[in-house]
Amino acid sequence: NIANLIYKVPIMSSEKEEEKDNNNDNTKKRSLSSTMTTTASGEAEGVITPITAEGEMPQKRFYRTRAHCNPLSHNDTFEYPTHPKDMDWSVDHFLENKQPTVLDIGCGFGGLTVKLSTLLPEERILGMEIRAKVTEYVRLRLVALRKESKKKNETSTAYQNASVMRTNSMKYLAQYCYPQSLSKVFFCFPDPHFKRKNYGRRIISERLLSEYAYFLKDYGRLYCITDVLELHQWHIKKCNDHPLFRKITTSDEKDDPCVEAMHTTTEESQKVQRSGGDKYYAVYERIPNSDVKPITAESFF
Repeated sequence: NIANLIYKVPIMSSEKEEEKDNNNDNTKKRSLSSTMTTTASGEAEGVITPITAEGEMPQKRFYRTRAHCNPLSHNDTFEYPTHPKDMDWSVDHFLENKQPTVLDIGCGFGGLTVKLSTLLPEERILGMEIRAKVTEYVRLRLVALRKESKKKNETSTAYQNASVMRTNSMKYLAQYCYPQSLSKVFFCFPDPHFKRKNYGRRIISERLLSEYAYFLKDYGRLYCITDVLELHQWHIKKCNDHPLFRKITTSDEKDDPCVEAMHTTTEESQKVQRSGGDKYYAVYERIPNSDVKPITAESFF
């Protein structure tokens, strides 16, 4: 009897199964009808209504997603040119076919990208983000800001020097940038990757610093900020040890408006500010090749 109580499985009659299938079909029909519309001829056609209309300011709550993802994963694919010359920046990005000069890598919801577009009007700002929903949010945000600016002044070109792209900058930066073409690169609150086995996923490392140095102009600047002290110490060590970077002086930091923007305009920095947490930052500049000391295996590593 006890065995029967434990293992007895209720069997649904064929009538109940049929009734359940009919209910499921009706539910599917109701959900389908909610996405259908009727044409002038009376025929129904499928209509997909976007969450945010083009030109309207997007609401962040509709674009929330996981905070980080694995940049070394092969579970997603990206389209990219085989060479920077194959990229037409006048399509979807800037007014002219000119590559960006400032990168906001891991731009998140675009707070810094938006601020830099007004802070550095002579530069072309590109936010790079690996998450699709967040990239779409930044794109819509820029479109809305341009539309709002046009209402105030029809000849305004505000925010036209800023754009966003969904890509994996740890893999495909060389497909978009020429050597010594960037003046600034920003890394704001990157994924700490606390586990030792995941250190290779960190956005600042010996190998990647060599790539950034390759794309930065002489005296171009690399900015990094985090609320994790251990990660900040990692940034400092890697940049100090690299032969092509040196820390800028305190007076240069005070004269650089981008440092303040990095501290206050990103969504993560505002979150840390509200919680009363600490923020750690560093700014390094690219040393010209003529000033670089001879590099050996011992001095590099």
